[in-house]
Amino acid sequence: MKNRNLKMMALALMFPAIINAQSFKIKGSDTVLPLSQAEAEAYMKKDPKASIAVTGGGSGVGLAAIVSGTTDIAQSSRSMKMDEKLKMQEAGKAFKEVIIAFDALAVIVNPSNTVSQLTREQLEGIFTGKITNWKEVGGEDGKIVVYSRETSSGTYEFFKEHVLNKKNFGPNALLMPATGAITQSVSQTKGAIGYVGLAYVDKAVKPLKVSYDKGKTFVTPTVASAMDKTYPITRPLYYYYLASIEKVVSPYINYILSPEGQKVVLETGYVPLKK
Repeated sequence: MKNRNLKMMALALMFPAIINAQSFKIKGSDTVLPLSQAEAEAYMKKDPKASIAVTGGGSGVGLAAIVSGTTDIAQSSRSMKMDEKLKMQEAGKAFKEVIIAFDALAVIVNPSNTVSQLTREQLEGIFTGKITNWKEVGGEDGKIVVYSRETSSGTYEFFKEHVLNKKNFGPNALLMPATGAITQSVSQTKGAIGYVGLAYVDKAVKPLKVSYDKGKTFVTPTVASAMDKTYPITRPLYYYYLASIEKVVSPYINYILSPEGQKVVLETGYVPLKK
């Protein structure tokens, strides 16, 4: 009996230790992934007792993982859908939603491409499969190779709604499992075009200027143009978590929302919540 009581006391002491250590998992959007990794790394330097594991997989994957209990925070590049909210309700799980930053969604092409700007209407034509040759949009004669995220991606959903005007992607669009794969594929394919979060744009690809006023003004995707709202393809980035674990994750989330955490947002290539 004495040994049993000692074991129970030991278990009781273990659970507060886990909470104090802030051990939890973050999963979901590949767009948000580099930001979560940077924020988690910075936070764990401030609190060596904290243990935060961050993985990607897509917004839909992260949100499903909350319901299944395989993650603590879902990182998402889109808001939660109604059917996802219903699943949470059916599971009896109350959740919290927090906007942690903003992002500019960049349309990228191979650096050898002579095209430097496109209108929203031209982008719609290209990604729905109606425009198939670069000469149709002022470029050289050559086949357009379209790269897109897969359907579980929040970036896929956002692009379809806000750039394609809710039209379906063309049958020739190559669906990629991760954002980094799009950047790599576009950098290696002469006629390629794709779309990625601003943090994934590097020297191996060329971001295009975009017009949402039928060609009157074209704007380059940058942190500055996203902050002043002149770049048209911007979006909020979210964290979702269960209300039942709010005490565990709130110190980390509060850190991200703090001036120090928002500095990490800017340094990682994302758009802070405030100027």
